[in-house]
Amino acid sequence: MKELLVLSGKGGTGKTTIAAALAALMENKVIADCDVDAADLHLVLNPRAREEHEFWSGVEAVIDAERCVACGTCVELCRFHAITLEETARLLPFSCEGCGVCAEFCPEGAIRLEEKLSGDWFVADTAYGPMVHARLGIGEENSGKLVSLVKRKAREVAEGCGASWLLVDGPPGIGCPVIASLSGVDFALLVTEPTRSGLHDLARVAELAAHFKILTGVCINKWDLQPDVAAEIEAFCREKNIALLGRVPFDVAVVDSIVQGRTLIEHAENSPAARAVRQLWQNLLNFADLGMKVPD
Repeated sequence: MKELLVLSGKGGTGKTTIAAALAALMENKVIADCDVDAADLHLVLNPRAREEHEFWSGVEAVIDAERCVACGTCVELCRFHAITLEETARLLPFSCEGCGVCAEFCPEGAIRLEEKLSGDWFVADTAYGPMVHARLGIGEENSGKLVSLVKRKAREVAEGCGASWLLVDGPPGIGCPVIASLSGVDFALLVTEPTRSGLHDLARVAELAAHFKILTGVCINKWDLQPDVAAEIEAFCREKNIALLGRVPFDVAVVDSIVQGRTLIEHAENSPAARAVRQLWQNLLNFADLGMKVPD
């Protein structure tokens, strides 16, 4: 089984649109949405959950109002201003970092730390194969841990059904979730856009992938909106010896497919963007020598 990870140095480049279109082209695969902070692949692939699990991670202070004497020690010590003092101390959950100082120094032993529910993860079926995805709660952290969980479960599902591919829609940026998503992949496709910020963030994620010795290629999405910047991106790829695998033009069919909640290939298979993505897939197979063919 081969793992293909789709990344972008920043949000809004069309990474998920490209990943969804690839899902429609690949055969015998399992899909994982590791963009758990802003998961939206499910909006296009329309998964039907067959398993749903809670994701518990991190800790949060819990105040026992019966034991609290409102001495204010916790309020004075909390550097995150996560506790206010009323008749008793009261926690502000979105501000609590779970550091435990309040629990350690509460003279009445009225504060304890409890593990908290941070989100949910799912094993689902789609028209394109099994999918593992997750939803991180509002304001919750530990997305890197959840990314690792989603990838581990997706691998289990893929091995269980004898899949040839694991297609992973990764998070944007270069932070902990991206590092977690890079673990164990065979190839990372870096999707960028022809803007200065797109080039800047492409350079950062390419450097990160190189640090972990991950084979990479680049796809310029909506390249024709600013051909001069697209040319700079191509020059960057040549300078860094990174393969340019695709140039997808701006195409209103892409917008229409998102509005309709369908993959680009399903919605407008002969549109210019769909043809470009098909060529991207063929180039990727040829470049990575992964021994698969694009379906007719």
